[in-house]
Amino acid sequence: MDRRTDVIEDLMARFPHIPKEAVIKEDLLRGGVAFDGSMLTDGEDGEVKPKSYFIFSFDHRTLPELGEAALRRPPEEIILTGGPYGLRRTVVSVRVNPASPYKIAADEEGRAKLFLDGRAISDVGLPPMPDYYRHTLRNGKSVMEVAPTIQWGYLIYLTVFRVCQYFGAKEECQYCDINHNWRQHKAAGRPYTGVKPVQEVLEALDIIDRYDTLGASKAYTLTGGSVTSKVDGLAEADFYGRYAKAIEERFPGRWIGKVVAQALPKADVQRFYDYGVRIYHPNYEVWDKRLFELYCPGKERYVGREEWHRRILDSAEIFGPRNVIPNFVAGIEMAAPGGFRDVEQAIDSTGEGLQYFMSRGILPRFTTWCPEPTTPLGKMNPEGAPLEYHIRLLDRYRATMDANGILPPPGYGPPGAGNAVFSVSSFMDTLPADTAIAEETPATV
Repeated sequence: MDRRTDVIEDLMARFPHIPKEAVIKEDLLRGGVAFDGSMLTDGEDGEVKPKSYFIFSFDHRTLPELGEAALRRPPEEIILTGGPYGLRRTVVSVRVNPASPYKIAADEEGRAKLFLDGRAISDVGLPPMPDYYRHTLRNGKSVMEVAPTIQWGYLIYLTVFRVCQYFGAKEECQYCDINHNWRQHKAAGRPYTGVKPVQEVLEALDIIDRYDTLGASKAYTLTGGSVTSKVDGLAEADFYGRYAKAIEERFPGRWIGKVVAQALPKADVQRFYDYGVRIYHPNYEVWDKRLFELYCPGKERYVGREEWHRRILDSAEIFGPRNVIPNFVAGIEMAAPGGFRDVEQAIDSTGEGLQYFMSRGILPRFTTWCPEPTTPLGKMNPEGAPLEYHIRLLDRYRATMDANGILPPPGYGPPGAGNAVFSVSSFMDTLPADTAIAEETPATV
């Protein structure tokens, strides 16, 4: 198949029960999208919400290689609707790739469109600049720098530690560019705070709370790099937990509190809960034992795969199984040099992990792998995993949920094509909208 259009339409025909929206969304997430200059933002002075680079670059080129898109940021996310496929409202995280067959440009009437192989396939909605981004902290820092929002405003993403203590070739996860993303922003002279002071976070949240008059923000995530020693004199649970404690004391019940951290011992996990966190993401990254050891060498060295999984199960005793939601990076199962070469084998491996957790009431979720160019796996696999892998994963994921009677996770907004706001994979778009349940408050999660 020479045209990308043929690839997506073949998969739409072969997997008719997977929403067409998810097929296009996964292709954009795995391969990126190019931008006409007219579709770039004017930064924090414009009318369109710019990309915040909230933790990873999620781009297929380094900043110096992005050209105009490095100077005038692309939008944080886009919404796809309509077009020849009749797309329902689909929120997609922006991953820039100047070489992508997908391009966002204006049509002859000046309307933003998504083009594939030169044909307009969707209308494009650009995120409006939120009122709270127009205000600064007392020290002049922007809200976007301290507390950016994603998922069309649903989630406040608090990367309070911008680097990772798994450092160097023998410790860094082989697909992760958190440390490089830090370096490239500092080299470009952009503000990019390494450790965000608690008071700055509270001040930014106060601005969001005051100016988010529609109440779009429903949850916050505390995250950052892994802590193997200490930061600010604190080990990982207390370092990240202090932010949750301060937030919950200042804004009781305002947002659902989530934390992304390592799989920690049970006593540390209990402290997370005591500090006010209600959803725990101890990400296991990849299921296969050999690939975990190859691609997550620091996590294997400091914790180990089997212990990581034991700790995930232990954490369910504290948070409740439904509120433990470990992420994996969908696609690295097929990454050279060690990954599976056959899609079916990769899906079977990942499916084994899904069944392991879902049969215990724990619902993993996933981020669609973006092969960032400064990472070892990104350099070796610039095309990422084949789109068929991602579509078959959505199929297996939904089937495993159904077989185990698992409901959509809390803290992710509504499920269903046309409803979902989770932007870095299509798993929420693929779930049936009629399984939607009321969003829990922090007091009842």
